[in-house]
Amino acid sequence: MLIDSHCHLDFEALTNDIDGVMARAAAAGVTGMVTISTYVEKFSTYAAISEHFKNIWFSVGTHPHHADEELHITTDDLVRLSAHPRCVAIGEAGLDYFYDNTPREAQATGLRRHIAAARITGLPLVIHSRKCDDDMAAILTEEVGQGNFPFLLHCFTATPDLARTALDLGGYISFSGIITFKNAEEIRDVAKFVPADRYLVETDAPYLAPIPHRGASNEPSFVLHIAKKVAEVRGITLEQLGTETTANFARLFAKTGLT
Repeated sequence: MLIDSHCHLDFEALTNDIDGVMARAAAAGVTGMVTISTYVEKFSTYAAISEHFKNIWFSVGTHPHHADEELHITTDDLVRLSAHPRCVAIGEAGLDYFYDNTPREAQATGLRRHIAAARITGLPLVIHSRKCDDDMAAILTEEVGQGNFPFLLHCFTATPDLARTALDLGGYISFSGIITFKNAEEIRDVAKFVPADRYLVETDAPYLAPIPHRGASNEPSFVLHIAKKVAEVRGITLEQLGTETTANFARLFAKTGLT
């Protein structure tokens, strides 16, 4: 049993064939997934998808690429919207210095608002972190010092140092299709040392399709290929990986009610 902890089912590539996407996921042993918010203003779209399928949950948050577009969204707004029974996480929010699509100050402001919402609600914060290791480590360390909150570094592409900082602060780490790429040795090294009770798998569909589907549109069924690679790297069976990641998902995304 596998769970895709991060995908974007509202994107056209998946929405246009949602029944096929769900059927292929079931055939691959993927029993659940979280469709992740990139715009709070699209909350009703995420909610509708989740309400239609009993094994899909959703989050509420603003992607750092759009942070300056949703600075009117407050922590109170996030807390209020997250009360929806199918909303199980805050985010994705974070910092992206690779594209730098929005001012870094706006990204940091948005991230801190989402952290506050995670702290208030107890829902996990899904964090986007790219080429910003020092600033991300500093913000997480400072904010955890003001009060714990659950969080997940999704689609991990950072350094071992940030991984260790996140783990020391109580965070989780999720691996995507990037771990199957030829030049991802450092990420595979991280996958070796993350504790068995702190890692998840995801697709980030429709992006980052894993080998052997690289270049195609990604979808939740492909999490099987990611899981196989992570299991290989960790020296465990696919069955053990499924057991561990499902238990980790149920613990972190406790509002799903999975056990």
